[in-house]
Amino acid sequence: MPSFHDPQDCIACPRLAGHLAAIRRRDPHWHALPVPAFGPLGAELLVVGLGPGEKGANRTGRPFTGDVAGELLYPALHRFGFASAAEPLGPDGLANPAMHLSNCRITNAVRCLPPANKPTTAEIRQCNGHLRAELAAMPRLKVIVALGAIAHQALLWSYDLKPRHYAFGHNASHALPDGRLLVDSYHCSGYNWRTGRLSRESFEAVFAGVRARLE
Repeated sequence: MPSFHDPQDCIACPRLAGHLAAIRRRDPHWHALPVPAFGPLGAELLVVGLGPGEKGANRTGRPFTGDVAGELLYPALHRFGFASAAEPLGPDGLANPAMHLSNCRITNAVRCLPPANKPTTAEIRQCNGHLRAELAAMPRLKVIVALGAIAHQALLWSYDLKPRHYAFGHNASHALPDGRLLVDSYHCSGYNWRTGRLSRESFEAVFAGVRARLE
């Protein structure tokens, strides 16, 4: 299997590195570094989010852990056999050390928390090399779920594809040049959940379809 170095020591984006350094000074017990992916490189499913949430993965060090988005994602993964538990947090409020992913890996288009949760286009481009290397290091990968339009765009960039040829839409699917399948979903953010744009049922329908395809 090709090797992949998760960019936990990356400081290539000065704005992001400075932002994280300020958070570490403010909250020295937080992770506040590039957040590594979670799950095996040998997985057939890769879930790609936008980036860490300030009080979620930026605090705990695990993608989609400690924020509202994880309250939708992990139960969905658990229901369809991709996660060993529906609750990503342990009793101490940090990432549950006993949880593991089965045939699934979770990563982000941008590994560092951006100010106001808004990465610049240049920062997404800079981090895209890490996503490209990660994809190359997953020889069994068959399905990629992109959570939100920015993750969708970043994934297409990693393939040197033009987003205008692959329209984003909830539960839309696109065949990629290497035979893998890209499946889109609205991001499981608190905003989309509260406004009704995304329901638990419509979100879990995405993973029901993924499970059916992998079987």
